[in-house]
Amino acid sequence: MSGLASGAAPAGIGHNNGPSMEQGRAWRVHAWRSAQKKLMPNTIPKLVLQMRIKRAAELGMDYTTYARVRQTSGQDITGLLFSSNALRIIAYGAHMPEQERRALEAVQNASKLALVHRPNIPEAVLAAHPVLNDAGAAPRFSESWSEMRARVQDVMRRQGLPGASVVVIGDAPLESEWSTAGRAAAYLTASEYFAHQSA
Repeated sequence: MSGLASGAAPAGIGHNNGPSMEQGRAWRVHAWRSAQKKLMPNTIPKLVLQMRIKRAAELGMDYTTYARVRQTSGQDITGLLFSSNALRIIAYGAHMPEQERRALEAVQNASKLALVHRPNIPEAVLAAHPVLNDAGAAPRFSESWSEMRARVQDVMRRQGLPGASVVVIGDAPLESEWSTAGRAAAYLTASEYFAHQSA
């Protein structure tokens, strides 16, 4: 017996086999959509999920944060840009605390950058903290938007990093604007990145 309803014409060329417009359409639409949904994967393939969990760990992020950032940026993260506040390098000549240093040492396959607030000097911070790949002067409160953009993007460019592959990690209200200025993938607070700082 044919699967066609009595009197129904067979679907023509180009028909997508969707629900017809005859009586009972609402039920057919529901059934058709349910069938289509079952054909579409609702989850990330296991291998991809495992790779992303591993990559999140390499970056020192929890998986949920990494997945959110990756979904927003559309690409992998290849750089982390910290403010000296986030790294707790605050007083003149101050050294990064042990917990922050260990967290950065554990990061794999990503550049670790810093924007340093005065009175600290980028060159001195970089020399004292070999765990960092590069450092620049942090934007000042008195600087224009274009000057802020230049400072943020310069340190990325020196490492050959597009903004969309860099996450900015800061610890002051103005620092959240660095992400927009640098066209970065995302902004995280220091306590979101360094779990011990939220304790």
